[in-house]
Amino acid sequence: MRMPTLTTARLTIRELTLDDLDGVQVISDEGFGAAPLDERRAWLEWTTRNYDALAKLYQPPYGERGVTLTATGELIGMVGLVPALGPFYTLPSFQAAGEPQDRFNGPEFGLYWAVRESHRGQGYAAEAARALIDYGFGTLSLRRIVATTEHDNNASIAVMRKLGMQVDRNPYPDPPWFQVVGVLLNTRQ
Repeated sequence: MRMPTLTTARLTIRELTLDDLDGVQVISDEGFGAAPLDERRAWLEWTTRNYDALAKLYQPPYGERGVTLTATGELIGMVGLVPALGPFYTLPSFQAAGEPQDRFNGPEFGLYWAVRESHRGQGYAAEAARALIDYGFGTLSLRRIVATTEHDNNASIAVMRKLGMQVDRNPYPDPPWFQVVGVLLNTRQ
């Protein structure tokens, strides 16, 4: 169950390679704060090994993928499906879907994106995320996909809305990383 390379009008979404280390460092530092190169290298080595490991175990193709400009091959971001564990059943959109209301944590497919600062504001995050949503709903037959962010991350909240996600706010103060959640249900039959 290995995710194929995905393409859009402007982008190629592909597995990361060890040659992507410099780009991964920039994208990750800009999006999440600085970390030593050795830490990024260890993460990238684990990520590239994980593609094979998950496929051999017939597990979902979790993990980040590189987002490149098709015209130039430049790595401008990362996008991925990642395991997301959180109190999703407290959210209005889950209750509207008939889920029981409780504060237990449950696993969901989380959608992740990060784009280099020099390429933000051009619709690349939504375009790459849409390709993963189409793959997740069409090929993997996922029931829903979620995304999480902080209250003040207006750019990510805007991407959630552009993707058609229902945007919910966590009604509780904890966990702190679970402040705003985008939820998209698969309506395909």
